[in-house]
Amino acid sequence: MLTFVQVDPTTESSRLILRRYYDDIIGRYNGRPATDSEIEETLADEPSDDLRGETGAFVVARDGHEVLGCAGVRYIDAEVGELTRVFITSEARGRGLGAALIGEVERVAERRGVRRIRLEVRGDLVEAQRLYRRAGYREVAAFSDGPYADHWMAKDLVEHG
Repeated sequence: MLTFVQVDPTTESSRLILRRYYDDIIGRYNGRPATDSEIEETLADEPSDDLRGETGAFVVARDGHEVLGCAGVRYIDAEVGELTRVFITSEARGRGLGAALIGEVERVAERRGVRRIRLEVRGDLVEAQRLYRRAGYREVAAFSDGPYADHWMAKDLVEHG
């Protein structure tokens, strides 16, 4: 049974799914498998500690006790959030889990008062770009100058009710 759970991103189980996330995106970027040291260095350089409490939220998708994916939202201000760390394990892809996970993170952010969610994505992550477009995200002007940002997207949230 698939469930979505908001969790602390610093727990061991959260670190395990974040390791898989970084393993995937580092490997794609470099065109070869990521090394353990590259993953550990990235976890240290780009911590997810702020994806909890007043500064953000981190959600995992579980099938029983197995974690199949994750996504987070970082609260930029009272009305703007930034979608980040979106990842589905290779064995769980193709089942609509990415869209469902993004929807759950949007609901979490909306309950917090967020009205707009933005994201940045690398050019080589074409599957992610396709997922975001299907979820209603549209290209916007650049809002950051990060070295791994090739596309900037945003979506306005609408209150459910």
